[in-house]
Amino acid sequence: MGQTTTITPDGQPAYLAVPAIGSGPGVLMLHAWWGLNDDVTGFCDRLAAEGFVVLAPSLYPGGKTAGTIPEAEALIEEHDSDAGVATGFLLAGLDTLLERPEVSSDQIGVIGFSMGAYWALWLSEKRPEQIAATVAVYGSSDGDFTSASSDYLLHHAERDDYEPPQVQQAIEQTIRDAGRQVTSYVYPDTGHWFAEPSRSDAYNAEAAELLWERTVEFLRDLVN
Repeated sequence: MGQTTTITPDGQPAYLAVPAIGSGPGVLMLHAWWGLNDDVTGFCDRLAAEGFVVLAPSLYPGGKTAGTIPEAEALIEEHDSDAGVATGFLLAGLDTLLERPEVSSDQIGVIGFSMGAYWALWLSEKRPEQIAATVAVYGSSDGDFTSASSDYLLHHAERDDYEPPQVQQAIEQTIRDAGRQVTSYVYPDTGHWFAEPSRSDAYNAEAAELLWERTVEFLRDLVN
């Protein structure tokens, strides 16, 4: 259903999934620190089957990916020193999506997993006129959201060493304090990456399916 494509600048890799009817509301998909892998493209394809036009840009130069935590940590260390690289790819991905003739909506939704959740939340502040719905999957940010116009859906793992309960509660309260609508779920007996099938040590099929259903409903209500 989807296909590999590129975005400017410099032909950065991305994945595009378009529904069979040929058009639909737009969704930007942002990957975890593993990079643009099969978990991400599979989620894109499922959303396209639900009627959305989905673009997932790689946030690493050249589309690099990691399969292990040490490899992912190395990618983060390599690229975290220049956040402008990731933001450049992110904003280029958003602009590319909005310019696609298949996209029928003036505003889009954005979904981010872990590291991608941080960037999804960041983007909702930086481009408030373009983001109607933001989904953060086991991730948070240090923003204040007073400039945002998005509604928010937060998915949290119950046992999460990367996003412990106090962090989960803080991001929800920050969004609420900014006057934005926020819905938050904590999934019992789950850990970080529970919604990513390739993470056999963390994947929870039942929780992942519930997260999927809630996400699709949220997007349908806000992006059309």
